[in-house]
Amino acid sequence: MSDLRQRFYLENSPVRGEVVHLEEALQTILAQRPYAPAVQLLIGEMLSATALLASTLKIKGRISLQIQAAGTFKWAMAECTHLGQVRALAEYEEDPRFGEATDSSVVLGSLVNPVLFINIEPEFGERYQGIVPLDRSTLAECLMQYYDLSAQIPTRLVLASNEQRSGGLLIQLLPRNSEEEQQIVDEDLWPRLTMLTETLKSEELTELGAEEILYRLYNEEDVRLPEVEHLRFGCTCSKERCAAALQQIGVSAVRETLEFQNPIVMDCQFCQAQYTFTAEEALGLFGEHLS
Repeated sequence: MSDLRQRFYLENSPVRGEVVHLEEALQTILAQRPYAPAVQLLIGEMLSATALLASTLKIKGRISLQIQAAGTFKWAMAECTHLGQVRALAEYEEDPRFGEATDSSVVLGSLVNPVLFINIEPEFGERYQGIVPLDRSTLAECLMQYYDLSAQIPTRLVLASNEQRSGGLLIQLLPRNSEEEQQIVDEDLWPRLTMLTETLKSEELTELGAEEILYRLYNEEDVRLPEVEHLRFGCTCSKERCAAALQQIGVSAVRETLEFQNPIVMDCQFCQAQYTFTAEEALGLFGEHLS
């Protein structure tokens, strides 16, 4: 159950869902920086959430969650691609409140003027950004509010994280497209599933396998399981992306940088990779040569 995403369906109903577990990928990300315990828990929940939300998209691309705030906690970002690659990063100042925590509410409660962005970036097509108020006590509650009000898709979401692994469960009631579909659906189904989902404990979500969780919750329903999908840590950085960043700041800024840093070395904060540009390479991006 290391790093996986298990989709599930309820037969003859408009209900679908996902269970996510992350362990190796989470540990790889947490090893990049010495995060405080409460921040680690938030990163774990954000990673599980992005993996769940990415499964709801039928596009090639990536989805990310990004928290921005004032105060000691500055920002955090987690991302998942359609290939199941995840990465995350957070920036904050030292805060004694972040040192001891059993869940991410310590960080969420410390945020000043916080905003949560949902970014959807398809490989081809327009980028979408949704804005979610961070006015609930948990990340899961904030995301459920977004789906219920903005996306208008009834959604229940459970997230959990500890020092070793993170997990998440999402279940949605999809629109019924015809009168025939509406007639065969048990109207008590969604309230029943909602009640059952709310009984899931954090330790069950992080410690139990996907099939065991689904049996524990919905053993009286006709649950169908496609093949499991594997998740992994993966960074989308590249020398081409770094070159594009240099082009964006302009040739004058690149020349100024070369005066005190030659060659230019660009570090990826997500995976610690380094990309080097000699003066000839950097100026060549603008069709110029060393003078």
